[in-house]
Amino acid sequence: MRALALLLLTSCASNAWSVERATSVATDRPLRAAFLIVDGVYNTELTAPYDLFQHTVFHTKPGIEVFTVAPTKAPVTTFEGLVLTPHHDFASAPDIDILVVPSAEHSMDSDLENEALIEWVREVGGRARFVMSLCDGAFVLAKAGLVDGRWSTTFPSDQDRYAEMFPALDVKRNVSFVHDGKLLTSEGGAKSFDVAMYLIEHLYGVEVARGVGRGLIIEWPPSAMPHLVR
Repeated sequence: MRALALLLLTSCASNAWSVERATSVATDRPLRAAFLIVDGVYNTELTAPYDLFQHTVFHTKPGIEVFTVAPTKAPVTTFEGLVLTPHHDFASAPDIDILVVPSAEHSMDSDLENEALIEWVREVGGRARFVMSLCDGAFVLAKAGLVDGRWSTTFPSDQDRYAEMFPALDVKRNVSFVHDGKLLTSEGGAKSFDVAMYLIEHLYGVEVARGVGRGLIIEWPPSAMPHLVR
């Protein structure tokens, strides 16, 4: 395992930001990023990383292919009222390289009792190259056993509840996101952009991340972004 590093970035100099590149990236096909959507999913935690990953195709080839997956093909209504038609249901989803679990209205309660949902996350996340949660999506990953033995974080005001529900976990606070092995967990909200940009640089390098950032008017590399990498 790589050496432990605490990155608290405060310098505006470009060399203050350093992201270790992934050892390999598929070059014969896009990486497939699946976004789990259920009723009550929050717009920001879904659309922030979705937009960023989709924009990689304009800056590197083959980039990231993005799609949504839901338990069924029935329309999903976000917490804010958008109605989405899933690209795939659990049965039809292709192999997945990056599993993204945005926060939803019931990520801390009834979604955790949905055995089919949790089993799908466990199986697909176990095979995926990376697993990412935004905000309270971390509760779903923890329930599925994908956070065991790893550092993680979640929405700031829910961190106490997260620690109480999963007392064996090492919960990190006062950071935008945590990267531990294949697992990336984010505070969510506007910080959802941070972790997605970080993963783009981790996969493709800083020039690709800069290009994606320019397209969405996001400063990259950042002048400051407290986070943990293990």
